[in-house]
Amino acid sequence: MSKTPQQGYHPLYFLAALGAGGLTVTFFLYFMFLVPHPETPVVTADDLIKLWATGADWVRPLIILGIAGMLAMAVMHLRLLVWNLLQYRRWRREISLEQLQSGNKDVALMTIPLTLTMTINVLFAVGAATIPGLWSIAEYLFPGVLAVLIVLGAFALRMYGRYLARLVVTGSFDFIGNANLGQMMPIFAFAMIAVAFAAPGAMSQNQAINAIGLFFAIFFLSLAALLGLVKLVVGVNSMFRHGLTASASPSLWILIPILTLSGITLVRLIMGLHHGFDLEVPKPALFVLTSVVLSLEILFGLLGYVVMRRLGYFRDYLHGEQKSPGAYSLICPGVAFFVFGWFWIMFGLVGNDIVTPLTPVFFVLMVPLILVQWKSLETLLKLNRKLLRKPAPPHVVI
Repeated sequence: MSKTPQQGYHPLYFLAALGAGGLTVTFFLYFMFLVPHPETPVVTADDLIKLWATGADWVRPLIILGIAGMLAMAVMHLRLLVWNLLQYRRWRREISLEQLQSGNKDVALMTIPLTLTMTINVLFAVGAATIPGLWSIAEYLFPGVLAVLIVLGAFALRMYGRYLARLVVTGSFDFIGNANLGQMMPIFAFAMIAVAFAAPGAMSQNQAINAIGLFFAIFFLSLAALLGLVKLVVGVNSMFRHGLTASASPSLWILIPILTLSGITLVRLIMGLHHGFDLEVPKPALFVLTSVVLSLEILFGLLGYVVMRRLGYFRDYLHGEQKSPGAYSLICPGVAFFVFGWFWIMFGLVGNDIVTPLTPVFFVLMVPLILVQWKSLETLLKLNRKLLRKPAPPHVVI
């Protein structure tokens, strides 16, 4: 991978690492929901080893395929993360504060805590699926995970706090230049932090760890919901007044990963309250919750697709010669839809005995998810070849 000239770099390139991290999780979900793990809340390497030893011969190639896909995406995520951190460090030394803040584009810096939080999810998924016996020490790892997440959360709050304070003091928000939903990036980051906190909150058997995880998950989810409402109104109002440019049209899909992260956080909160506070799991409510979230994702997905197709975004920026780091925002919505599709099937349908796993109906429901996963992977690889393996132009479209 050749080094990108610094004048062509932009923090939105962190979305490349984010997309690879999300695809890592998509491979893990096959194991999570299809491999029995009655003794642990998540599938572990021990469960996979047991399935390898006792399962049918045709199961073993599928295990190899899943592990290979997960490891390949994890390596790509870490490689792109390191590349971005090095490029960003050089870029920040060369760009002035005025250039960074012009047009309120410094909100893109929120991709940094967003991607770093995804790294924790990637390490968790890879570790759980490949390291035998890891779950036996999970309770000792959870405090460390919470500590790292608190640091990341404070980093994200400080970064966004400086940005928001500048706008409030100077009144310098560019309504014309931000006639899109790109300003939802901080909400994306806070929702990612919330779902990460909800993981130990849902899985730990220690009530203190459980409560700490759930509290911070609620804190960041509440923050994401409040800011998301404000930014959505501002963004939609600006789009109605000034129109949406082709280069910014993928921002319409940012609501899909935000909805997925918020929905998973709520599901984990319910599970955490069940483990730590003896709440009875309301299975019908899970059907309603997952159905509402999935319905909204489908609606925003169709809206974004129609708008981007009409503006020629796919033709110019995905298949054509136009280059934009913002094109990487096409990957996360597909990953998010795939992930929450699994949650809808397993918690909404299977959990309420509407669908039985591994039946023809179950596999029919999986088909669109597999197609979306494959398309997301194909898009990531295509953009990597187009944007990262060749020197970026001096002025990339942001």
